[in-house]
Amino acid sequence: MGARNQTQVVEFVFMGFSGIPNSHIYLFLPFLAIYLVTILGNLMIFTMIQLDSSLHTPMYYFLSHLSCLDICISSVTVPKILVNFLYQQQTIPYNQCMAQMFFFLSFTGTEALLLAVMAYDRYTAICKPLHYSRLMSTKLCILLSSAAWFWGFLDSALHTALSSKLYFCGVNQIHHIFCDLPPLIKITCSDTRINEMVIHITSMASLFVGVAPFLFTILSYIFILSSILKIHSTTGKRKAFSTCASHLIVVIIYYGNALLNYDRPSSGYSLEIDTLVSTMFCIIPPMLNPLIYSLRNKEVKGALKKVLESQSKSTCLHTIK
Repeated sequence: MGARNQTQVVEFVFMGFSGIPNSHIYLFLPFLAIYLVTILGNLMIFTMIQLDSSLHTPMYYFLSHLSCLDICISSVTVPKILVNFLYQQQTIPYNQCMAQMFFFLSFTGTEALLLAVMAYDRYTAICKPLHYSRLMSTKLCILLSSAAWFWGFLDSALHTALSSKLYFCGVNQIHHIFCDLPPLIKITCSDTRINEMVIHITSMASLFVGVAPFLFTILSYIFILSSILKIHSTTGKRKAFSTCASHLIVVIIYYGNALLNYDRPSSGYSLEIDTLVSTMFCIIPPMLNPLIYSLRNKEVKGALKKVLESQSKSTCLHTIK
């Protein structure tokens, strides 16, 4: 116990952009702009879905959950990054690091499952249109979304509980810009049995929560594309594909960034490039998702137009009064 207490880490130091002189000056404003666009864009999508009754369908119900998740993912990491840039410090207390990792893994794990649920929704809409209302009932939608949130938090709790048992032998420099599982595992004392068990268990959990939804999503889109190709008219094919195009783009961006973040070579990149690639995973998809759905979806653009028109009318009436 004495040896462990001597090496107890009370805070971590982020080394992600330490090689860039005056990085806080060049990175603060871009990160702030991305964060603001993410929050405003996702709030806009969520608000429109709640206000417009024509968007009260399973597809937009899940989209509202996706918007909430994107706000949460960005808010878990970016504000701390901005504070560190602003005060030119790159530290985080141990307990805050564990909390940040817990919520980050919870929300990203939930999003992976939610994207799989959304793929199933698109599969039933295109491949089984006559049974869509029965297959995607309100009760089932609530059950699927709740299951995604529950399992995301349960998996993250497992990761965080096991990570809290790790010892770092006095090493507290994380080659990252926020607390995530892979950077912590890299600096832990891995020569003990408990560390080897932790890595094995977390790898198995990641395989189930990360790979299974991905494979389910891919399988759903194989059936979707197969059904679309069987449609004879070009107009029908275009209409069917347009109903799932936005979600497909979001899936590609999400899993593309996840692949770069968790499955890239361990060597061959500078620390700054490696950190930048990892950081893109938590800030780029949440920012792009509302833009993709608002720019490519006629119903969302129509709802936005109605909200803006009603807001303009209320402003005019208020001015007249």
